[in-house]
Amino acid sequence: MGSAGNLGIREVDCLIVGAGFGAVTLLHKLLQQGFDVKVYEKGSTFGGIWHWNCYPGARVDTDTPIYQLFDKEIWEDFTFKERYSGWQDLRRYFEHVDKKWGLREHFEFNKNVDTATFDEEQRKWLVECSDGSQTWCRYFMPCLGFAAKKHIPNVPGISNFKGEVYHTGIWPQYGVNLKGKRIAQIGTGASGIQVIQEIGDSAKHLTIYQRTPNLCLPMNQRKLDVAEEDKRKAEGYYEESMKATRNTFAGFDYDFMDKNTFDDSPEEREKIYHKLMVEQGGFRFWLNTYKDMLFVQEANDEAYKFWRDTTRKRIKDPKKQELLAPINPPHPWGTKRPSLEQRFYEVVDQPHVDIIDINESPIEGFEENGVRSKLEGVVEVDVIVLATGFDSVSGSLAQLNIQGTNGGTIADHWKDGLRTATGIAIPGFPNMFFLYGPQAPTAFANGPSCTQYQADWVVDFLVKAREDGINRVEPTEEAEKEWTERMHEAWKVTLFPKAKSWYQGNNIPGKRVEPLNWAGGIPAYLKTLEDSLENDYQGWKTSK
Repeated sequence: MGSAGNLGIREVDCLIVGAGFGAVTLLHKLLQQGFDVKVYEKGSTFGGIWHWNCYPGARVDTDTPIYQLFDKEIWEDFTFKERYSGWQDLRRYFEHVDKKWGLREHFEFNKNVDTATFDEEQRKWLVECSDGSQTWCRYFMPCLGFAAKKHIPNVPGISNFKGEVYHTGIWPQYGVNLKGKRIAQIGTGASGIQVIQEIGDSAKHLTIYQRTPNLCLPMNQRKLDVAEEDKRKAEGYYEESMKATRNTFAGFDYDFMDKNTFDDSPEEREKIYHKLMVEQGGFRFWLNTYKDMLFVQEANDEAYKFWRDTTRKRIKDPKKQELLAPINPPHPWGTKRPSLEQRFYEVVDQPHVDIIDINESPIEGFEENGVRSKLEGVVEVDVIVLATGFDSVSGSLAQLNIQGTNGGTIADHWKDGLRTATGIAIPGFPNMFFLYGPQAPTAFANGPSCTQYQADWVVDFLVKAREDGINRVEPTEEAEKEWTERMHEAWKVTLFPKAKSWYQGNNIPGKRVEPLNWAGGIPAYLKTLEDSLENDYQGWKTSK
């Protein structure tokens, strides 16, 4: 069918919003089951976050082979160029997926969803887009991910600055030449670390405005050899790695050790820490370590001491040592997502790179020629990079004008506290499912693992509903209440509440501080989903 004003209002079984891993996975699986599906994406092509993420150094922090779709048809004849793929390679990957699965015919790009309203009489969603078109769908599936709403700090005078200003979340697709420029960068989260180590060497001068040090881990990046990867595929390594993700805490192909920190002697701990952090690299020091590290403060202190002492050896400047790897931990180690780095500490240690601690010297405003802070005054720069992150996890859905049956939007539903049913649906919003959003494993999980397992469940749910003649499904308020209570219980037994992090909304002024992600691990999460289907739609109201 055509769009409004042409051949009338389009009607489909399922309408997906987004073009990342979640949307692509859902589309393919729904098509396999005979559903009529359309996908709307406000960007110009596939990739989701990897369409928007094109700032210098942007790359994943998950090893090959598990940062991809777990479908052999896709991975058997595609090899990433590096252990941790850069944004250019992810774009190449999504083009490969499109060629294999013929996705493009089901997508409409440059299509922005304005409003979605559920019609009880038809038991369908009416979705209206900014181009004036309208679509009726039985099931509405916003797959926006957790980083779709950028955060720009409220600092006076940004419009006064006469130079260039760029936010890492909306970097120009054509790129930016920063060589030989005087640059101020605000923020040292994941994108901040990646930008700094990419531009630091060639900048004329770089001033970093830091609130909290990022307790980074060595990436141990390396190029991948196609012949070697083909051999690993033939030997079953890829399949085994992907299979393992279903049974680990964070959806990786490794998990915490089955012993506690003080089960080992100091010498044994030192060897294990060294192997995980220095030899293997990546997230192993975080997610493949002693099982009590994120739960017991004394165990966490041991991990921090090793991280600190190892990291400080790489920094010659004593002042920068204390700013980047302080003697006393700023928060329990690993309770803020550690970034993976390549030469970050060596880059920042150079004399033409300065760090300003904005706890001691807050940013007071922007001037025509630079950034003014309390103690340093105005630092003159040509470019300002805002690596200030996102209104993460809940911000993506809350920004949309999705009207529920009880009146109000999702933001209204959450005004007194974040609530969902198993991080995948919301009472009062029938026939709506979302992936990689609030109260799911999300930021505590490998993205492709989480989204693919959620998509499997959603498709199983819809197939069962179709077989049973059901056309309206909605989680119960009891299921939402129970899941939210479990969310908070799982959060409280960890050390995560001790850190002011975006994991609980601390990065957005005025945002309620509460856990945004399920901290109980992938296996427990998947069991909860599976139980609801096996027990005849447990926790759901269904009608025919």
